[in-house]
Amino acid sequence: MFVLGIDPGLSRCGYGVLEQDKSKSKVVKAVAAGVIRTSPKTDLAVRLAELQEEIRSLIDEYEPEEVAIERVLFQVNVSSAMATGQAAGVAMATAAASGCAVNLYSPNEVKLAVAGWGGADKKQMEQMVQTLLSINKPLRPVDAADAVAVALCHLAMKPSSSMLVSETK
Repeated sequence: MFVLGIDPGLSRCGYGVLEQDKSKSKVVKAVAAGVIRTSPKTDLAVRLAELQEEIRSLIDEYEPEEVAIERVLFQVNVSSAMATGQAAGVAMATAAASGCAVNLYSPNEVKLAVAGWGGADKKQMEQMVQTLLSINKPLRPVDAADAVAVALCHLAMKPSSSMLVSETK
């Protein structure tokens, strides 16, 4: 089973694809991670369409059964919060239209599931993603690590899910 994790953003939207092999004691491995970028110089509608196209391509390529998206709860900058919310909406709609189950997680839920406490900072989260998936170097940009953390959170929060992780090849 594949899970696509998304850390929504309009300029940088992180994604991470994890594979869980249920036949091998639910071993989890990282398959892909990266960032979808759109240019702030481009019209908003075009940027959202580009984001939709890229997410659809990821879904077509990896065929995830489920998509986990970090929920936007609070941001100081209103225009940034709006853009992040729009990106999250595009991700949700694209995943649902593709037949994927869509799951939303708050930043605190992600931190609790991955690092063990809801107050973990970016560096701690990044280190836990590396440790849990036996990744030797930090994922860059950090939005990719954030998206992988969202996917890890989903696997940890699923009913009857206990996850073991394995080294990626």
